[in-house]
Amino acid sequence: MPFVKAASAAALPPGSMVQAKFDDDLYVICNVDGELHAMDGRCPHAGGPLAEGALHGHVVSCPWHMWEFDCRTGETDFNPRFNLKTFPVKVEGGDILIDISDPGA
Repeated sequence: MPFVKAASAAALPPGSMVQAKFDDDLYVICNVDGELHAMDGRCPHAGGPLAEGALHGHVVSCPWHMWEFDCRTGETDFNPRFNLKTFPVKVEGGDILIDISDPGA
């Protein structure tokens, strides 16, 4: 699948994140100091919507049980088997696009 529109770049200032949904899959896109990162949007613990959590630097905290993930890599310190997939992301014409067919992790 080619890149798909996930959000407007104007809706994602530095230090924020946004959720995108395609079919039944959720993704979270984070803006860390102007650099965009995309990863799975559901916490593997209990399915919490990560975009409703908090972003501290490059760490996303799940709103339900505070599990933390590095939005750049999808990694968690808790247990490597719970690492999340990351996805290529780019901005084109003011839109944020992610390639959900090509997980990076």
